[in-house]
Amino acid sequence: MVMSDRIKFEMEFPIKVSQRLLFQYISTPSGLSEWFSDNVNSRGEKFVFIWDDSEEIAYLVSKKPNDKIKFQWEEDQNSDYFFELKIQFDEITKDVSLIVTDFAYDEELEQSKMLWSNQVSDLRKVLGSS
Repeated sequence: MVMSDRIKFEMEFPIKVSQRLLFQYISTPSGLSEWFSDNVNSRGEKFVFIWDDSEEIAYLVSKKPNDKIKFQWEEDQNSDYFFELKIQFDEITKDVSLIVTDFAYDEELEQSKMLWSNQVSDLRKVLGSS
């Protein structure tokens, strides 16, 4: 079976917390290990995400303080695939949202979206945000 190209998708999650605090949780190994994976180690641009018995390596592609962070999984290095966590701030309402951009195969799209929803739900719990 030939896998088709992955589909880019974006999800928005309102989070009642300051941009600065949220950025700590999406951009630092200690913050990411609170909600994204069991443990995270980093050395420079290389981040090792650990879940139970498996580990995945991602590389930091770009980072803009209190705004966004973009990673690329090691196996996607020669591709256009990445995942990005971006903080959106509404000047008028002062609402903060986390925008997740990722890629998934068509047949895994719903599963990937559910995974992100669960992860961000964990993030909200850690932050004490509803």
